[in-house]
Parts: sequence; C-alpha cells; structure tokens
Amino acid sequence: MSGKVVEHDERTVAVENVGYRWAYLLMSFGLLVDVAVRGFVAKQSSWDLMALVLAGGLLTTLYQGQKRILGRRFALGAILTMLAAALVAFVITALR
Repeated sequence: MSGKVVEHDERTVAVENVGYRWAYLLMSFGLLVDVAVRGFVAKQSSWDLMALVLAGGLLTTLYQGQKRILGRRFALGAILTMLAAALVAFVITALR
C-alpha cells in the first residue's frame, strides 16, 4: 500500500452532488415561497423570480435529457405536474 491520501474520489463526488441537490431544492422552493408571499400578501408581481425557478428546472431537465437518463416515470410525473398546475391556475383565475 502506498502512503498517499486520496482527497477526492467517487464518494466525495457523490456527497458533493447530494449537497448541491439540497442547495438547489432550498433555493428553488425558497424562491417559490417568496413569489407566493409577494403575490398574495404584498400584491406584487414577481415574474423575474419565477423565471429563475423555471430556468433552473428547465436547465436540469435539458441536461438530463441530453444524457438520456429521463424515463417514463419522469414523463408521467411531468405531465401530472403540468395538469395540476393548470388546474390550480384555473381555480385561482376563476376565484378572482
């Protein structure tokens, strides 16, 4: 055995990626909460913040699609999410 210490291996990459995932989720949902609070409480439009959330999701989806790791389960989840979002938008619009 050599006396070299490995500072960066597959395990550290996996741990880093989990950390990046948690940071992405925190920032995305934090921005969504900020958009909701500004919209419902302060009656302000926050399309710039919403665009950041959508751009982040689009970027990760495009990257994963390019690497061909998206499957049927993702497609079903995306379709159901879009339908739920359309339903919520319809209800909010109808209530105003």
